[in-house]
Amino acid sequence: MEDKFCSCRSNWSYGLARECRRGLVRGMGYTEQEFDRPIVAVVNSWNEYNPGHVHLRALSQRVKQGIREAGGLPFEMMTTGICDGMVLRDPKYVELPSRNLIADEVELTVESNMFDAMVLLSTCDSIVPGHLMAAARLDIPAVVVTGGYMPMPYLDGSSANYIELTDHVGKALDGSYDRARAEREVAAMYGPCGACGVMTTANSMCLAAEALGMSLPGNTTASAHSSELLQIAYRAGRQVMELLKCGITARKIITRDAVENAIRETMATAGSTNLLLHLPAIATEAGLDGQWWKLFDEASRKVPLLVASSPSGPWHFQDIDRAGGSRALFAELMPLLHGDVLTVTGKTLRENYADAVNFDPRVITTLKNPAAANGALFVLYGSLAPEGGIVKEAAVPESMRRFSGPALVFDTLDQALDALHAGKIRGGEALILRYLGPRARFGTTAYPFQKELKGMGLADRVAIITDGRFSGGTRGACIGHVSPEACRSATSRRKRRWAVRWRWWRRATGSSSIWMSAASIWRWRRKFSPNGGGTGAGGSTEPVTINFCGSFLAMSVPPPGVRYGRYEPL
Repeated sequence: MEDKFCSCRSNWSYGLARECRRGLVRGMGYTEQEFDRPIVAVVNSWNEYNPGHVHLRALSQRVKQGIREAGGLPFEMMTTGICDGMVLRDPKYVELPSRNLIADEVELTVESNMFDAMVLLSTCDSIVPGHLMAAARLDIPAVVVTGGYMPMPYLDGSSANYIELTDHVGKALDGSYDRARAEREVAAMYGPCGACGVMTTANSMCLAAEALGMSLPGNTTASAHSSELLQIAYRAGRQVMELLKCGITARKIITRDAVENAIRETMATAGSTNLLLHLPAIATEAGLDGQWWKLFDEASRKVPLLVASSPSGPWHFQDIDRAGGSRALFAELMPLLHGDVLTVTGKTLRENYADAVNFDPRVITTLKNPAAANGALFVLYGSLAPEGGIVKEAAVPESMRRFSGPALVFDTLDQALDALHAGKIRGGEALILRYLGPRARFGTTAYPFQKELKGMGLADRVAIITDGRFSGGTRGACIGHVSPEACRSATSRRKRRWAVRWRWWRRATGSSSIWMSAASIWRWRRKFSPNGGGTGAGGSTEPVTINFCGSFLAMSVPPPGVRYGRYEPL
């Protein structure tokens, strides 16, 4: 072994354990010279059932080639890789349970085998944060390779936007759109591989990984079909060996300033609201603590929107790629970032993007002429969300920036869908979906309900408020991650008492849903909820009122000294 790698943890002193492993490795056909190299985990989430990951096997081969040429011995391992879009029937296991499972899978394999470094390959929603959490937790040299974006196919002369086409599916189900046309659109909706080519959770997290300094410059906006992505994979394999040589581990890169960079980049690109779950979890694994929601809130007022990508604007990722990609984006945003943070290149963030060129300021706008003056995500407060709720403000239509209407309350997604199909939702209501939060149901998404609302032409006429989450592609007046969630800090006894009284009320009214004012909701929550309704101010006799311009939710501004909420996974 070369002197530069003598300190590798895989090279422990002679003994039974080492010699058993050496014999097992030799038994698989490896030579003595190979065994003396540093061993590197190639953490791959490839599978055949996720289009975002179906091409990762080819990338892993390039990663392994780079590792071998730089003096390492790569071993490929697999992790879970679920596509959000393919599990919408029951999405309760996706975002948080699978993310945490993935982090545990990586820890189990990497630590038990004492790998010296790792390269992590992922693309989609919860897999990227799971890999980043593992990197921060293990604190060994690590590089993340994300699988690139899925170019939008063309349909009738223009690029197909799957967000719009899925709206048409909802209309077809309602009978208000031609079924044959919808079937043809479904056939042309997606490309063969890569992250959905708009600013959903997958691309939002890939950009965040690059903002954290954990992936190579330009990785996010390289097409999944491109030779550029194969080149990035090869360079990542070589670069992880350089990190090992220099002793640069993940926590030297994932710092507080790096997390702030990821938050600010999320604001500048109208990233997914699910990053409110993922970035704090990554920071926690890196040993960092802070009021992360506060940083999101502050960034929303300081960082303008530079890229109006669908669903917050007209552009797709292929447009961003054409305009200069993530390199041009970070170059334009650099005055608002901590440019001196370390990255996996061994250089600072500022050095990585110093030579980037913005080829189309219409797509990637400048700080002097941004797409919007404020960031895309806002933290809202009020009697229904005393510790905060999240809205993607950039995707809210102007007609819904101020909204007032009666509340219609549901305890499950099935209840809400039943009411929709029965014609009980007619427009003008605030739809409150509770018990979908991380503790109650793993942070379940309300996306299927949103899409059916859209199909029936109601999406721009109602507001949705939930302690669950939304898809990264959410549009409309949708407030999620409401804190405290409905069942937070509840004992089993109190949960049962609440459930009994709630069922009694439904029987008494003969309805599966309840119309009530915000004041009534607040009184019932205060009287019967396990945590006493939180710390917010009192209610009002008015119906639910949402005012995005004033940045508050449901009649009341936060009281002095309000706490910024933070979700725990389970």
